[in-house]
Amino acid sequence: MSNNSKPEFLDTKQAAEFLGGLSPVTLNTWRSTKRYDLPYIKVGGKVRYRLEDLIAFLESRTRRANAT
Repeated sequence: MSNNSKPEFLDTKQAAEFLGGLSPVTLNTWRSTKRYDLPYIKVGGKVRYRLEDLIAFLESRTRRANAT
């Protein structure tokens, strides 16, 4: 795997900021309550989010106004 194809991982604080300035506590709550199907990786006590998963999550939350 080349460095160009290496996935980018963000910690909870970075992921929360990427998602529009959410609090890291919000992501912790979503994870523990399973409120949203936002994939994450946990190794030991560390939680990481793939950038591509965060982008897909935002795209899935995109809404369009109905045309009149």
